[in-house]
Amino acid sequence: MNWVVAGIGDIATKRVIPAIQSVPRSRLYGIVTRDPAKGAAYPEALVFTALEQALADPAVDAVYVSTPVAMHAPDTMAALAAGKHVLCEKPVAMNYGEAGRMVEAARAAGRVLGIAYYRRTYPKVRRAMELLEAGVIGTPVLAELSAHDWFNDEDGRRSWLLDPAMAGGGPLYDTASHRIDLLNYFFGRPRRAVGQLSTVVHHGRVEDAATVLVEYAGGVRGIVDARRHCRQGRDEFRITGTTGTMDLSPLNSGRLAYPGGEEDLPPNANLHYPCVENFVEHVLDGVPLLATGESSIWTDWVTEHARG
Repeated sequence: MNWVVAGIGDIATKRVIPAIQSVPRSRLYGIVTRDPAKGAAYPEALVFTALEQALADPAVDAVYVSTPVAMHAPDTMAALAAGKHVLCEKPVAMNYGEAGRMVEAARAAGRVLGIAYYRRTYPKVRRAMELLEAGVIGTPVLAELSAHDWFNDEDGRRSWLLDPAMAGGGPLYDTASHRIDLLNYFFGRPRRAVGQLSTVVHHGRVEDAATVLVEYAGGVRGIVDARRHCRQGRDEFRITGTTGTMDLSPLNSGRLAYPGGEEDLPPNANLHYPCVENFVEHVLDGVPLLATGESSIWTDWVTEHARG
């Protein structure tokens, strides 16, 4: 599969491109950047200064959309219209309507749209699903997730994350979206969602704290609290059931504890590798895609309701 990566930021250079370069049957064919000098790091790849140039190349099979959130929909829909498969960074789009149009565009083009919700590929997340289905904590009733850190673009490299016109929002769109997606993965389509956003410390143009309550069929409630103003980091995920509790904290570790057992199932050293691998195997072999466009847009539905 010949890939073009659109948008050469931190995630693309640290994780996405190395994954594309190392996954079997996957090749970095080109990059899209307004700064051609960035292409010097990838001598094997063509350098395009505009996405339209890359899409006109018949050798391109797939596009990894790693541009700011505001560009996800136009970049994805252009790639799909050109007959390319797309793996898009999260969240899907700026709002649920845009996300839905991306899914419809993929369906109309007969191409694959995947979303980089890579935490679905964590071995312990897959194992937790098995344990939940086996009833190890009884009937799930509550899931609590927290993602706390400190970010105000002190290094000046990711200023777009503080611009609502480019990022959509603060931690709600960034770190909370991953956790909301896991709630949807475990418990299905959300039925109701509300949220409270605030600027408690940084007082910028996007919120620095977001708390979201989501309700699912069967009475399960999920609470996600994401903050960018905490020097003491937190990365917690607990699911409470009628007969016990499952603890996946820290979420980005391999730890999984449940009644009667504890396992260590660490994620891949490159968190994006299994996501890219799953996408390639889906397109080439028909392996089920873990984060489809159809399943992922429900996170956009939640964030839209959380904003009110």
